[in-house]
Amino acid sequence: MNGAELLVRILREHGVTFVATLCGNGLNPFYMAARQAGLRVVDSRNEQAASYLADAYARLTRRIGVCAVSSGIAHVNALSGVVNAYYDGAPLLLISGESATIPTGQGKFQELDQPALAAPVCKMSARVERVRDLGFLAREALRLAQAGRPGPVHLTVPVDVLEAKVPPETEEWGRPFAWQRPAVPADPATVQQAAEWIAAAQSPLLVIGSGAFYAGAGAEVARFLTLTDIPAVTPIWDRGIVDSPTPQFFGVIGAASGEPRLLAESDLIVLLGARTDYRVGYAQPTALRPGARLIRVDVDAQELARGTAADLAILGDPASVVAAWNHLWEAQGYARHTAWLAVAQRRADEFRARWRDVPSAPPLTGHHIVEALRPYVAQEAVLLIDGGNIGQWAHMLLAVDRYPAHWLTCGASAVVGWGLPGAMAARLAYPDRPVILLSGDGSIAFTIAEFEAATRQGLPFVVVLADDQAWGIVVCGQRQRYGECGVVASCMSAVRYDLVAEGFGALGIRVEHPEEIGPAIARGLAAERPTLIHVPIQPGGPAD
Repeated sequence: MNGAELLVRILREHGVTFVATLCGNGLNPFYMAARQAGLRVVDSRNEQAASYLADAYARLTRRIGVCAVSSGIAHVNALSGVVNAYYDGAPLLLISGESATIPTGQGKFQELDQPALAAPVCKMSARVERVRDLGFLAREALRLAQAGRPGPVHLTVPVDVLEAKVPPETEEWGRPFAWQRPAVPADPATVQQAAEWIAAAQSPLLVIGSGAFYAGAGAEVARFLTLTDIPAVTPIWDRGIVDSPTPQFFGVIGAASGEPRLLAESDLIVLLGARTDYRVGYAQPTALRPGARLIRVDVDAQELARGTAADLAILGDPASVVAAWNHLWEAQGYARHTAWLAVAQRRADEFRARWRDVPSAPPLTGHHIVEALRPYVAQEAVLLIDGGNIGQWAHMLLAVDRYPAHWLTCGASAVVGWGLPGAMAARLAYPDRPVILLSGDGSIAFTIAEFEAATRQGLPFVVVLADDQAWGIVVCGQRQRYGECGVVASCMSAVRYDLVAEGFGALGIRVEHPEEIGPAIARGLAAERPTLIHVPIQPGGPAD
């Protein structure tokens, strides 16, 4: 067994079913081992896309996403998806190839200190210097990627290490295992105190962050909301766990388009796997009601110490903590917060009223696109949102009473351009579900060549493209602040994106009337290749 074969075996042990990649220096032994072992290799047209694919898969499934790229600039390109996983807390392994070990330091081909570049955004970043260390380091990286708050890890593996024979006594070093996220129960007294605070509050608010998603807390949170009638929100771009329409859920906070006035009126804020960042006003008195209490729940002690200190910090996985609250709520017979819920509902209705009624005739807007999407994403369709203004429309109109775990946005990094590889990842993760990507014209251009890769590798999905010939969310901000003369470096020319998609082998459809969008989506979902539906729209977003 050589190093490449051992590495592939370890990936298979950890449930990895495919590796996203772009070929190049040092990777051939790995590819040969993957082919022999039946590990699928999904290739892309850009290392950035390959890493986004692995990141999106991890963020959709909670399972490890793996990306393998070449050395030098290839490694730098792949750091885009690694950084995205770092922001969101997603388990990702980046494997970077490299020329043979011996000439290191002498100017070998594409020589670069790759582990040092990746280290600031990785839980572990290392170069495998000897094949005898490969088994231990690979298993260590995979464990760390999934432990505590998940995150990305990186290994640079020189080609001679991949080709070298593995000493038999080191093959099992590190011990293979099937990772299962352990339940981490919190201190019972602290959990009891938190439940008492929640019950006694007049206007509590539950903020559901990505940590709740990675803990698999969806079922317990749904039960908690039903038992308590506490209003709940999710920071924009965090992972959702509200799969069904839920009257206690009020969408996202921290969006450029604003939000219902709940955070500032609540006397108790419960951050469940959520960070105290700008999306919650840093949990500072300027954003919160004077005297409001703050409860924080996280499986990672470092997260509890990050940012604003809590009045009550609970170290434990969110699923276990909420399950304990549910038990206490039923055992103690605490009252529901139904009156406060009714107030929250009125505020949410008032907030969203200005975006609900728009003319049905052209010119088309983001509203028309989102409303046409509604019946197709009402059930099990995987929805990906990649774009500024069109993303705001979707968050304001679709993420109103549900935010399912199978919907995916850019993540906390707020990056754009990840959507096409993200749709490829969704097709790999959910082969039997419809996959729909809602994108903007600025976002789509970053990785538009991935239509070719997706078509060639049998990964169909539907892209609904909102084209306002601008970086729309930037234009809105520039115009509001400086007037029309302040619109600088944010407008683009007309492009026939439907024809571009056709050139890459996909199905291209152009629509110009609201009633055409739905049938075009249905046609795309029935196709056996990727489909792009090009919808020219009037500039502007929900915040205008």
